[in-house]
Amino acid sequence: VQLQAFGGGLVQAGGSLRLSCAASGYRFSTYGIGWFRQAPGKEREFVASVNWSGGTTRYADSVKGRFTISRDSAKNTLYLQMNSLKPEDTAVYYCAADRILYGSTWNTESSIAYWGQGTQVTVSS
Repeated sequence: VQLQAFGGGLVQAGGSLRLSCAASGYRFSTYGIGWFRQAPGKEREFVASVNWSGGTTRYADSVKGRFTISRDSAKNTLYLQMNSLKPEDTAVYYCAADRILYGSTWNTESSIAYWGQGTQVTVSS
């Protein structure tokens, strides 16, 4: 299984970025997937997840209303549209997948079976 995240970069506060995560090596369309992030000196934290069908999503309170998670099973790709970015969103963003067949969303690392390599997002004030 490979999860390759990309799309990070440097953006000013209030700006937008879209992260992508290309998945391979497993049946992408039957498992949940999502994003975590880790800021310097802090523990990794949950950002958002989406269930196997794309019909159910879950967000951390800190990103609700600003971030949108989606998936395209035809392309085996996960997305995270990030709007109204704040300096506190600065972190390395990791995509992560579970292996619970037709499972629901999650918000803890205990559900994660596979991790991507991360992409850096830096928001300047």
